[in-house]
Amino acid sequence: MTHRLDATLILMWLAVAVVGVVMVASASFPLDAATAAPAHYVVRHGVYLAGGLVLFGVFALVPLSLWEALHKPLLIAAIVLCALVLVPGIGHLVNGSRRWIGLGPFSLQASEATKLLLLVYLAGYLSRQHEALRRNVMALLRPLVLLAALSVMILLEPDFGSVVVLVAMTGGLLFIAGARLLHFLAILGVVALALGAIAVLQPYRLERFETFLNPWASAFGSGYQLTQALIAFGRGEWFGLGLGEGIQKQFYLPEAHNDFIFAVIAEELGLVGAVGVFAMLVLLVLRIFRIAGDALKSERFFAAYVAYGAGLLIGLQSLINVGVNTGTLPTKGLTLPFVSYGGNSLLVCCALIGLVVRVSHEGQHAR
Repeated sequence: MTHRLDATLILMWLAVAVVGVVMVASASFPLDAATAAPAHYVVRHGVYLAGGLVLFGVFALVPLSLWEALHKPLLIAAIVLCALVLVPGIGHLVNGSRRWIGLGPFSLQASEATKLLLLVYLAGYLSRQHEALRRNVMALLRPLVLLAALSVMILLEPDFGSVVVLVAMTGGLLFIAGARLLHFLAILGVVALALGAIAVLQPYRLERFETFLNPWASAFGSGYQLTQALIAFGRGEWFGLGLGEGIQKQFYLPEAHNDFIFAVIAEELGLVGAVGVFAMLVLLVLRIFRIAGDALKSERFFAAYVAYGAGLLIGLQSLINVGVNTGTLPTKGLTLPFVSYGGNSLLVCCALIGLVVRVSHEGQHAR
């Protein structure tokens, strides 16, 4: 019997990736023109996408049993990465944040790699402990202690957005694995209070929250980025100004090719185009969840948790990015998966798709 790769998932992923290449080319054009470096950003994005295709192939070919066997060492690797990036001379300081480890012409973002490494660890842990999780609160607390240690190090970079994504992904997996509702809600409350305290007690995060509530009160200060994004949405109306015709990317909207590329999409392709791109991401995540659900039904627990975690990571980051761009969530530095310029995020997301394709492929063999 011939077992094929999940063509629907792969086509959905490639379609979103193609949109990303087109929009990065459009959003980064003013930056290229200003630096006399034609197509600099889109070429680098293309290089990262090529690397992502290689990673996709590797993760699609490697048996899940190998990742399951290595899930504990991968957690250690995540801890080491998060510690190394904080060491002066190893971690690069950019705009007040120490998030990157230099690797020649490229940089490794520790928090992005940690998302993948922690996911594989959690899938391995939960596949071993899913029965104990239902009756023993300690089985629930152990991964949370490790998550807390990683979160503290990532907050020291600082990278609050990645912590939110990691915490939400972990909580989602624990709930799917069968954590008792009372235990889950109690821990969820504690985590929410902790994240809220972190956000409020640090002045610049409190300022971001106040800006989120009323960005127009500081339209030329802390609310500048959000107000420019909202202007982009207003200018785009239903069908947009046309691809490449946006004004906000011309040094009005900071990070137009990166964190705020969805606002550029809204200005150039309109509400219809923006909703269409977001719908593509939603359908991609739903496809991943379907594959995960099939794995769970066949009691392939490691495969199921890997796929659910991949869907949660891509879905949560997409939701937060769109929420930030539309002013429904406070500003956080998170890219739109497969669409924004950002090499590390693109590489990790491509690896996640490779893992899910492997889950689907092994599921066909199990039937």
